[in-house]
Amino acid sequence: MNRMPRRLLWGVLPVLVVGGALAVARAPGSTAAESDAGRLERLSGALESYVEEGELAGAVALVAHEGEVSYLEAVGHRDVAAGDPMETDDIFRIASQTKAIVSVGVMILQEEGELLISDPLGRYLPEYMETTVAVPDGAGGYDIVPANRPITIRDLLTHTAGIGYGGGPAADLWAEADIQGWYFAHRDEPVRETVRRMAALPMDAQPGERFVYGYATDILGALVEEVSGEPLDAFLRTRIFEPLGMADTHFYLPEEKRDRLSVVYSASEEGGLAPAPDPGGMVGQGAYVDGPRTSFSGGAGLLSTAHDYARFLQMMLNGGELDGARVLSSKSVDLMTVNHVGDRFNWDGGVGFGLGFSVLADLGARGTPGSEGEYGWGGAYHSTYWVDPAEDLVVVYFTQLIPTGGVDDHAKLRTLVYQALDEMQ
Repeated sequence: MNRMPRRLLWGVLPVLVVGGALAVARAPGSTAAESDAGRLERLSGALESYVEEGELAGAVALVAHEGEVSYLEAVGHRDVAAGDPMETDDIFRIASQTKAIVSVGVMILQEEGELLISDPLGRYLPEYMETTVAVPDGAGGYDIVPANRPITIRDLLTHTAGIGYGGGPAADLWAEADIQGWYFAHRDEPVRETVRRMAALPMDAQPGERFVYGYATDILGALVEEVSGEPLDAFLRTRIFEPLGMADTHFYLPEEKRDRLSVVYSASEEGGLAPAPDPGGMVGQGAYVDGPRTSFSGGAGLLSTAHDYARFLQMMLNGGELDGARVLSSKSVDLMTVNHVGDRFNWDGGVGFGLGFSVLADLGARGTPGSEGEYGWGGAYHSTYWVDPAEDLVVVYFTQLIPTGGVDDHAKLRTLVYQALDEMQ
């Protein structure tokens, strides 16, 4: 991996690298014809076509190559009804992209000697020393059996602890406990207490048995609080956000930033897009602005901008350092970004899972452009990102769409980024 520290360049206005020369990126709302970005212009045209065809309300894309911003574009609207155009500093619900940040927080604690990821979780959260598993009985019910070993911190980082989102064999018990789904912002209960109650419920699989995506990183957030003695928001702010200059990344939005939070859309019955239904303030301004501001979801709770998240990823690409701020050692980054689960991650061919990130192990098996060793993930509101160390590349793509309706923008984004790579400086 490239360990040369690089600086992600930002000025008062975003920077666009075109043909080897620095230029000011075109302002939000201008057209692709006003830009002379060669092959990168194809990406602008594709994103704008999704808006014109009613498949996306708006989006922000950022591509950084060799530590400099090669592309930064906002298309469409933050709020269609208000006629508010999307801008590059607008704020998005990043949902499961929170997981990578909290996973880095756990690795920081390991580096400080506060824990080992091989430790049993129950050493720090005692209620998890002995857990149970719901096993289908073949007749539509389930039996509850003891876990065959304690859950480890590494199990949580790799999503092999057997903990889902409350929809497994014992979904009835998880529903009775009011712990289902990934959204926490409306909860007037500290995440440590929610996680404490989870421990008494049957898990979906034995520890280490298979990849089960769910509350693992929310539990890691509670672990960070317990071990550090700080609320999760304070720990992340002082250890990650402030050192990296991530000034617009929050669990709950400051009032003065309310008008920068992008509206979430979904397909309407009449065709096109409409603001998504908003149960419990889940997708509107809702609980992220006006909620109890109590529950810090390590699995899905953060809000951020493309700028902020790109700085986090550039730190990872640099081997744990950015602009003189070292967040992690390079060896911790190496450990996080290799496959830990063998073939237990079966969502996509050729892909494994590390400590908080998916990891591409076999380019041909996946069959889409990229490089082996690439790592990334995404979020429930249709955001995505990846880091390609072989190409010294960071890509961040933020939009707010749930459900997606089958839009193929992620695949087009990947293809159009790589077809332009030879022109990036």
